[in-house]
Amino acid sequence: QVTLVESGGGTVQVGGCARLSCETSKYIFTKCGMGWYRQAPGKEREKISNINLDGTTSYEDSVRGRFAIIQDNAKNTVYLLMTSLEIEDTAVYSCAAEWTSTCFVEYPELRGYWGPGTQVTVES
Repeated sequence: QVTLVESGGGTVQVGGCARLSCETSKYIFTKCGMGWYRQAPGKEREKISNINLDGTTSYEDSVRGRFAIIQDNAKNTVYLLMTSLEIEDTAVYSCAAEWTSTCFVEYPELRGYWGPGTQVTVES
């Protein structure tokens, strides 16, 4: 069973930065793209970034230019680099495998699985 564990959250000042980590228990990046999600209290979970098998990335409009998704194959880890943090960025951040033609066939346990998440609180 593959597991995903997020870390790196905490309390950050407005305008500050943080680096979140998503560590996978197996090397899955040849089969799966990866995404970062967040969920604020009372709101739906939303995808904010993903990295595809070919290395291309995408970002939700609210974080584009401020966040970056980075994949380190040697560490089985996907990072989310966060800069210029705003109050509205406060949320629980989670990672998840993205569907491909092979990912959920090889690792069916990853379908709909976000890991425990890590809390990021941005305050003035």
